[in-house]
Amino acid sequence: MENLWAPWRIDYILSKKPPGCIFCDKPAEKKDEENLILFRGKYHFVIMNAFPYNNGHMMVVPYRHTASLSGWASEEQQEMMQLADMCVELLKRTMRPDGFNLGINMGIVGGAGVADHIHMHIVPRWNGDTNFMPVLSDTRVISEGLQATYRKLKDALDEMKKR
Repeated sequence: MENLWAPWRIDYILSKKPPGCIFCDKPAEKKDEENLILFRGKYHFVIMNAFPYNNGHMMVVPYRHTASLSGWASEEQQEMMQLADMCVELLKRTMRPDGFNLGINMGIVGGAGVADHIHMHIVPRWNGDTNFMPVLSDTRVISEGLQATYRKLKDALDEMKKR
């Protein structure tokens, strides 16, 4: 079994959280680039993770504030999977990962940083991305800034949508 070491996540876990729900507040602000929102669908939006496990780590998030998958209309379920597929294709085209982790963390003990608003993570993975730096040095290597990655992904997504 391979482990994804992310000791830097403790900074987020221990940080003081603003009141409200970031997944409700961010799309309402209409500042997509600043808030790292890459795409808006009918039921969900795609946002980059501000505390990524790897470059290109993004999430598919419903606009509706819900902590569970139960009670979703089939259109909502379908769009979440379609957007996850779009994210995988986008990352394949722009960052060429060797694989992916996709997952929904439900509840605090399930790993959710925002436990009351469900979201799906799409994490690109490369051979060797759990090298000695995070394991021995408690240091992660993120080779590109969030804004540069956002611009690269947004430009490629705009090109994909034209086709």
